[in-house]
Amino acid sequence: MEKPKTKANSVPSRRDFLKTGATAGVGATTLTALTPNTAEAQNYWDLSTDFVTIGAGTAGLAAAVSALDHGASVIMVEENVDIGGHGMCSGGQVHLGGGTSNQEQHGVTDSAEQVFIDWVRHDHGQSRYSDRELVRTFADENAPTFEFLLENGVQFQDHLTGPTGASTVRRQQRTVQWPVASERVTDYPTRVGSGLVRALETSARAKGVDIRLRHKMTSIVREGPHSGRVLGVTALHEGRTVNIRARKGVLIATGGSSSNVTLRRTFDPRLTEEYQVAGEPWSRQSGDGELAALDIGAGLWATANQTAESGIAISKTRHIGCRYGYNSLIWGEEYLSGSALGRRVFESARASGLTVTNWQEVILVNQVGRRFWNELDARYDFFAAAMAYNGNSARPNGGGPIWAIFDSDAVTREEWDPRPPNIDPDGYFFTADTIAELAGRITNPYQAKPMSGAVLQETVSRYNSFVDQGEDPDFQKPNPRYKIQTPPFFAAWSTPILHDSLTGLRTNTRAQVIDTRGQVIPGLYCAGESQGGFAQHGLGRCLVFGRIAGRDAAVNGGNV
Repeated sequence: MEKPKTKANSVPSRRDFLKTGATAGVGATTLTALTPNTAEAQNYWDLSTDFVTIGAGTAGLAAAVSALDHGASVIMVEENVDIGGHGMCSGGQVHLGGGTSNQEQHGVTDSAEQVFIDWVRHDHGQSRYSDRELVRTFADENAPTFEFLLENGVQFQDHLTGPTGASTVRRQQRTVQWPVASERVTDYPTRVGSGLVRALETSARAKGVDIRLRHKMTSIVREGPHSGRVLGVTALHEGRTVNIRARKGVLIATGGSSSNVTLRRTFDPRLTEEYQVAGEPWSRQSGDGELAALDIGAGLWATANQTAESGIAISKTRHIGCRYGYNSLIWGEEYLSGSALGRRVFESARASGLTVTNWQEVILVNQVGRRFWNELDARYDFFAAAMAYNGNSARPNGGGPIWAIFDSDAVTREEWDPRPPNIDPDGYFFTADTIAELAGRITNPYQAKPMSGAVLQETVSRYNSFVDQGEDPDFQKPNPRYKIQTPPFFAAWSTPILHDSLTGLRTNTRAQVIDTRGQVIPGLYCAGESQGGFAQHGLGRCLVFGRIAGRDAAVNGGNV
């Protein structure tokens, strides 16, 4: 550890750094992020290490283990109360091929060349906008990364699935759930990503990593505002600023930008505040890493991927009546009995939602009470209709809340229990004895204006007439089956959920961040959903480029 600084939050001036820090071999600070004073540079750092990862999720953990394997010391800063990020509650689906031992075991013929050919296809939406240099590196590193996972204790279920995405052969395998229930966020059977991140964490700790939880990165320290190498990071922990020197490199692995309304609207102005994010309230895709990098000159890359309407940038919720609709059932109380952490997450989520098995049971209306599309559809056409302008000139961007409207007969058929903790009555689920009364009860922070009871009644009556006709002339819902006619009536939050960040910072094939002029920022790396240029869904790209970043920093010290 470096000598602790003698003055709280002391920062050397640019002149002091050039006179003392550069010759003494100690760090300085970017003048864009911190307020300079005359403290000596060597007294600035609280902690010192070779490699710092901002984030302890899938990409960060892979990078940490890789750096440790190549002789570097590592500190991980993580704003959450535990490691894992979105990977912890993910499905544990790892998309890696190119001739892995698992593929050979299951008789699947594959090669790095085939991985590359598949993921630069011009005829597939998930591959046509990719940076082909990144894809080439990804393809070459697929099989070695899979073996790296095995070497570090990750266990996989005995099967391969696919082809998925742009792949033409089976490459996807699912991890085995972490065996210690108290160390999982959820016990839901398909949410097995704990087996990936806990295994990597265990390996990293055995190799000497220093994981700093509840440390929120606040800035990246660089020699000059837009020049020189990255020297470290600042983080906030329990109200105190901690300055961490990184001799060989800093990795941005903060998980993307879907939770940051301002940043996500850079790519799609329609994505206003009402759209919640998959994985919350457990982990956020805050965009903090991207913003900190942009502050010191970093560039974005392949931004078209975010709005190409391919992949899982946005998804239709199946769990209605709760705020966090994507896979909200994973927060259900019945799956949290073994984990105090999981129970704490459920207290924030508040409800697990009512799972829709048949979209014939409900109609979907926008914030003004009108149907807008065929409820059975889940394509991007559905999302576009959900976000369409609906007459609110005060808030023309965003579509506002989407509500599922149904009656007690639907509750019986679906075997729902419309009571807490299955639903959240505090703004996300409402009930009434008449349709008009139901409309009047809908209040929500994102509901821009009251819903008209007359409009909602007209919508329901019109839909009921379609059931009699056996066809939907408005939106072509096939054979509308059930009338909404038996009280009590219900309105449940059904707004689409944001999922993948499919763009981010520009990097080269070594995962080094590149600035707006096309030059490498020495000492700065990026991997995972914060990295732009390659829009593959899932954990594979996070693992590959995380591993590359850790290795490169340890071996090359972040140099160009």
